[in-house]
Amino acid sequence: MFLEIVQSLIKTITDLFVLVLLLRFYLQVARAPFKHPLCQFVMAATNFAVLPLRKLVPSLRGYDSATMLLAWLVSMVSNVILLALNPLYTLAAPETWVALTLLALLNVFKQSLILLMGAVIVQAVMSWVNPYNLLSPILDALTRPFLKPFRRATVGGVDLSPMILFLIIQFVLMPLVQYLEISFLTQLKVLMQ
Repeated sequence: MFLEIVQSLIKTITDLFVLVLLLRFYLQVARAPFKHPLCQFVMAATNFAVLPLRKLVPSLRGYDSATMLLAWLVSMVSNVILLALNPLYTLAAPETWVALTLLALLNVFKQSLILLMGAVIVQAVMSWVNPYNLLSPILDALTRPFLKPFRRATVGGVDLSPMILFLIIQFVLMPLVQYLEISFLTQLKVLMQ
């Protein structure tokens, strides 16, 4: 019971940090205004880890590769700690490390989709409640490239593009990502036997 609580706490904290790192990466890609309070918070919450790594890992084609690498590393360390806490598993087999690496990559992809889905939901709600909110330009910058292909989907003047994108993300998250997660975890169990 106590072990499950510790594992859940580790997973929650690391996933939240990965989300903030991914938000930093995508805000930079979207060229969000640095002076915005959300950007200031994200930078302040992640600078302690990103800035030292940035000295070792250069940007690739203008993208902050240090932040993305750090998101993967946090996810990887989380997986290793969770596996090490479970007495049934061992970290000795090289195949275990391959599975953990792929599971960490999948987690970063999954967290990116969750971040996008959250931005779409908040943007849709804000457009009804308060379309001139301070978050609106940032949410628009984050979601615009993904919503653009569906912008023509309107019924009676209501833009259905957020709903279409939400359903596509759900389709990718539910069967595809869930199947891959189960496959990697099953592979880890097979390796341990």
